[in-house]
Amino acid sequence: MCRRDPGVAETLVEAVSMSFKETAFLYAISSAGLTHALAKACSAGRMERCTCDEAPDLENREAWQWGGCGDNLKYSSKFVKEFLGRRSSKDLRARVDFHNNLVIKAGVETTCKCHGVSGSCTVRTCWRQLAPFHEVGKHLKHKYETALKVGSTTNEATGEAGAISPPRGRASGSGGGDPLPRTPEAMHLDDSPSFCLAGRFSPGTAGRRCHREKNCESICCGRGHNTQSRVVTRPCQCQVRWCCYVECRQCTQREEVYTCKG
Repeated sequence: MCRRDPGVAETLVEAVSMSFKETAFLYAISSAGLTHALAKACSAGRMERCTCDEAPDLENREAWQWGGCGDNLKYSSKFVKEFLGRRSSKDLRARVDFHNNLVIKAGVETTCKCHGVSGSCTVRTCWRQLAPFHEVGKHLKHKYETALKVGSTTNEATGEAGAISPPRGRASGSGGGDPLPRTPEAMHLDDSPSFCLAGRFSPGTAGRRCHREKNCESICCGRGHNTQSRVVTRPCQCQVRWCCYVECRQCTQREEVYTCKG
């Protein structure tokens, strides 16, 4: 998209520099994705510096034994915390970003397998396993929809920004500055602009392709969409030939393309 549309990349970079709730979602999904990928890579033996999770830290273990190869959430969480949290804790934007990095860790569930004679469950072997990432994505989408705005004040003596948070209960932030609210919700500092219309932070959605049954209503921001019928040619009925290439026919078909109205 950025290569085809000049100026789009610059527009998106400027948007990311702000603290919209969309940016909060970006930080959270990036953190969760990196955490998830690293934990899975550790347990699969694809990383040199980590292996399976061997320290359950779980209670009530009398009825089962720790075993298997759990996803190493400890290592991946520590790595992500260091990788994404190096900016000064006195910077309010940095502290909000860091909070959003930690607002959701990939869901962890305890998976068990029974061992015993004739199918009995005399002993259970259990290990920790991450939930599928699409479940994490659904949860993050909900966090995006319920994100909290955090205001800011400036200390005239130091020039440092501090947080004004909703009355949700407070917790000491790491380092200097006022505390952020004690909440599992995503946070943002700036009100989101309208991404429907072309502007400083968005190229707008006019002319953008959409799926009529799935997302035209939301992507086109209620403006409606245009329908265009066109003829396209695509490879079809492909077969592998000896040796060694793929041979395809060219099939022509008519399709409808839906684009947002301006």
